[in-house]
Amino acid sequence: MSQPPVPLPPSGGTSIIPPAPPPKRHPYDQWSPDARALDLVGDKWTLLIIRDLAAGPRRFVELQRVLPGISTEQLRSRLNRMVADGLLTRQRFREVPPRVDYELTERSRDLMPVLGALARWGYDWTWSGPRPGENVNLGAIFRLAPGLVSPPSDVEGTVDLLVDGRGTDEPDRLFRLESQDGHVEITESPDGEADAFVSGTHVEWIRALGPDGSLAELDVRGDRMLAEALLGSFTSAAGRRTPQAA
Repeated sequence: MSQPPVPLPPSGGTSIIPPAPPPKRHPYDQWSPDARALDLVGDKWTLLIIRDLAAGPRRFVELQRVLPGISTEQLRSRLNRMVADGLLTRQRFREVPPRVDYELTERSRDLMPVLGALARWGYDWTWSGPRPGENVNLGAIFRLAPGLVSPPSDVEGTVDLLVDGRGTDEPDRLFRLESQDGHVEITESPDGEADAFVSGTHVEWIRALGPDGSLAELDVRGDRMLAEALLGSFTSAAGRRTPQAA
């Protein structure tokens, strides 16, 4: 028997609880909303997978690229679980070689503010320059934008962020932030021109997004006020680093 509609917060609409997936191996077994939430998103990699799908659907191999620390089997298992939990959709295409795209559901998109709050806590208590051995993927920071960046409602427009791959083994990467009605969305490899364009090398972006960084070393063209309004959320959060941070 299907579950009845569950009222949402005042924003309106209804949501149907999906059928229960197979039991988890290690559930919290506690009647508490936070424990129920952690039953779904408390496993290692789950929140990072949600973050890395914030810019749109990705193939399995693309997720492997942006999550280099996860094994093939672990990623496959985690994605299957997230689909069963209603956090992701899986779409198969009749192509050769086979193509499967994973995409966030409304349920998982609602976690972006949670990721933003977690990132702010990380900025306050753990932020520093890259540690030895840490993988540095600037897109991982940019993809936090929907939960981290909250511009005033009258700040509207698009800002392209180019990470110049010179001096690294990585190709150039292009991201677009779009601000509208107080919310920010992110896409990758966008088409057309944006209202502002910000570019820098890998090293320059690391300095800009580090605890003592600013936009000074980056090349900003077009609507500078818009670029500073959106990127300022990253630099100001990074600059709040406390003396206790590691």
